[in-house]
Amino acid sequence: MSPLEWGLLLALSVLWGGSFFFTHVAIAALPPFTIVTLRVGLAAFILLAMLPFFGLRLPADARVWAAFLGMGLLNNVVPFCLIVWGQTHIASGLAAILNATTPLWTVVVAHVATAEERMTGNRLAGVLIGLAGVVLMIGPDALRGFGTDILAQLAVLGAAISYAFAAIFGRRFRRMGMAPMVTATGQVSASALMLLPVCLLIDRPWTLAMPGLPVWAAIVGMAALSTALGYMLYFRILASAGATNLALVTFLIPVSAIMLGALVLGETLQPKHFAGMALIGLALAAIDGRLLRIFRPKALA
Repeated sequence: MSPLEWGLLLALSVLWGGSFFFTHVAIAALPPFTIVTLRVGLAAFILLAMLPFFGLRLPADARVWAAFLGMGLLNNVVPFCLIVWGQTHIASGLAAILNATTPLWTVVVAHVATAEERMTGNRLAGVLIGLAGVVLMIGPDALRGFGTDILAQLAVLGAAISYAFAAIFGRRFRRMGMAPMVTATGQVSASALMLLPVCLLIDRPWTLAMPGLPVWAAIVGMAALSTALGYMLYFRILASAGATNLALVTFLIPVSAIMLGALVLGETLQPKHFAGMALIGLALAAIDGRLLRIFRPKALA
């Protein structure tokens, strides 16, 4: 990837890592499906309002909207619902580790489904090193509950696999000539349409007490930053760097979340955090291939 693409990937990890702060505030007052529906619904409203200022508009083609619905299903509806259900039965640390398997699944899916993103030895090794870094950073204790609730763990793994298929599925929008902002708007709009009935059926939000200002601020931050801006970067990276490189963001999200916790909340960084970050950095360099290019001439000399 180019330096610009690495910068965009890092920015995306900060936006998505920061969503943990917003969720922590919102979950104290609102149920999960209400939060998710508000998140994608408000993000859709923000992006729809912004489109005219960029001279853009959503297409009316039924084929394009079928693709928006497919992307929304794979990238939002299915994984969000699986993760929400899974986290009611397993610890968040274990869920984060299982979610961090997304690049591994993406490497496999991309190898089977595409001609240009084939699996290579350094790419697979980098994914495995990065996964080890996530486990180390979050802490081996998070694996203590592994195997005790198989269905919940399979649900979170299913979400990771869904994200992998979404990254491959989303490549079609570049072939359609879609601007990243249009794709982001269409996806979150379709997701909101699909999630609204789930929210009404399960959470019955009209029966909930009106949340306070901090909760609404968290919802707006989640929608505007983590979702609206986040998906603009997501589809920009996907179009230029490919699905496998985009999936690396799941390695960087724990790094961003932990760093934000240290900088904003004054949380203490432990040695395992630095060791995990070092492994993730090594993994990213291996997947990028530059380490091999640096050391190969020395090995041959």
